[in-house]
Amino acid sequence: MAWIDTVSWSDAEGPLRDAYDWQAAALGEPAEFTMLGSLYPAIVEERLRLYRTVEHCPSQLTPIERQSAALVTSRLNGTDHCASGLRLKLESLGLATVVLDAIDTDPANVDSGDGRFDAICAYASKLTRSPDAVVQDDVDRLREHGLSDLDILDLNNMVAYYAYINRVVMGLGLRNVMTTTQQATSAVPGER
Repeated sequence: MAWIDTVSWSDAEGPLRDAYDWQAAALGEPAEFTMLGSLYPAIVEERLRLYRTVEHCPSQLTPIERQSAALVTSRLNGTDHCASGLRLKLESLGLATVVLDAIDTDPANVDSGDGRFDAICAYASKLTRSPDAVVQDDVDRLREHGLSDLDILDLNNMVAYYAYINRVVMGLGLRNVMTTTQQATSAVPGER
């Protein structure tokens, strides 16, 4: 339960109701995170747009690579709400339990044995923990593992987006964990 008031779906009107309905078309209801912005309906709409945009970058990163970077970020930020959903997503995508457990145990030092995957997680970790320490060599290391500049932009946006929402979640008291794959995989709103 959040530490601030929120507007329920049944009480929402106008632009807030439209935004709730947009997400509910895919998820079945507005997400708890979405409702955190309900006292300011414009932010709800913009967050949903940003979520959709970030999740649909046309890079060559795999869904597992993208969501793993977000999981690293969420684990490092101590955001169980987001991390639980990302773990469910990654399970549904087929990421090995041993790799998921490695991220959960030590997200700053993922060693999966896959150089590309580990470089992606290392970048996510460094950008989350010490953004001022990220240097061009970190980006060049990603290129050495076959990432294009669009892939790097996508990775950067995934980490930055989750850093943002982790702070919203933690700062407003959304501490529950997601328990169903439906919650985790269907929150991105569809096309309008």
